[in-house]
Amino acid sequence: MKNIAIFASGSGTNAENIIRYFSDSETIKVAVVLSNNRHVKVHERVNKLGVPSFVFTREEFVEGTPVINKLAEYQVDFIILAGFMNKIADPLLKAFPNKIINIHPALLPKHGGKGMFGMHVHEAVVAAGEKESGITIHYINENYDEGAPVFQAICPVLPEDTPEDVAAKVHALEYAHYPRVIEEVLNNVQ
Repeated sequence: MKNIAIFASGSGTNAENIIRYFSDSETIKVAVVLSNNRHVKVHERVNKLGVPSFVFTREEFVEGTPVINKLAEYQVDFIILAGFMNKIADPLLKAFPNKIINIHPALLPKHGGKGMFGMHVHEAVVAAGEKESGITIHYINENYDEGAPVFQAICPVLPEDTPEDVAAKVHALEYAHYPRVIEEVLNNVQ
């Protein structure tokens, strides 16, 4: 059994989708959810599904040991970022080399980097007149959105699309693909 931890900073819709996807798996389990914000809905969502969640402070995250200890307590093998809004601290990168993946709501390398998250990305896509957007699932490294890509899925951006329209299309791709790609990655990891 491979245990995964999900890091989330928001409402937790992707976290819930991932937990539901693996709920009957005999090889992969969402063991714990960690967040940098105690006031977000992800805790309520995942606790209803029987997955424990914990909050860490900025200091604990940067220093690393408390977070790494919590991951060890749950025997975590791999970390999944699902709407997590912090750059991954060096201690975590060293403790989980090539074992942290993220989903970005655009086709990297376009529209990535610091500050490019959520609606900021979709607004940038529309403002740039892009004809397509999508998702990029990628490994995490020390730079925002620069880790090796694992998977991309594309959706059209129509001339009349608003950022909200693009967001809806991208969310549909996230829900359809992220859990399946996580499963493929974990099945290929020793």
